[in-house]
Amino acid sequence: MIDGIHPEVLMAAGYALFLVAVAIALELVARQSHKHSEGMQLAGFRYHHEHDAWECPTGQRLGRSETDHQRRVVVYRAIGHICNCCGVKKNCTDSDNGRTIEHPLDSWVRSEIRRFHRGLSMTLVVLAAAILLAEIAHFDRPRELLLLGGFLAPIGIFGAKIASGFRGEKKEGDSPLA
Repeated sequence: MIDGIHPEVLMAAGYALFLVAVAIALELVARQSHKHSEGMQLAGFRYHHEHDAWECPTGQRLGRSETDHQRRVVVYRAIGHICNCCGVKKNCTDSDNGRTIEHPLDSWVRSEIRRFHRGLSMTLVVLAAAILLAEIAHFDRPRELLLLGGFLAPIGIFGAKIASGFRGEKKEGDSPLA
């Protein structure tokens, strides 16, 4: 007993906190990884919203060539013969038909990969809550119940926030933890 609290309660609370910390880290790393990956694909390219077109580092325009609703992407393509004459083509594309950019119709918040990571985070939070609930059912001393309940409440709130964002209801600028 540590300060009147059974060691099993302390270990369960610590493990639940560890699971929630992993869920938070997963949310942050997944979003950052997505941003980095997207940034690498588009390095040096600028999007011009008013023209719905991308501009390559040499100033050539990639216009919208198609929208694939099944794959949920918009395809932008440069003119092939212009790319073939470009001095930086070897660093940009190996296609003789011109550089293409596939831009997702869905933002990160609504993407399938985000939903996958959010599902993993939800699983960890539910497991943490289940561990705490099992300990609450097993121990009945007020000090232990207060400790377990004190951990369960914020974990439940965090789980509810993740669950509400699971359906992609948040906006792009929202926190990955909201």
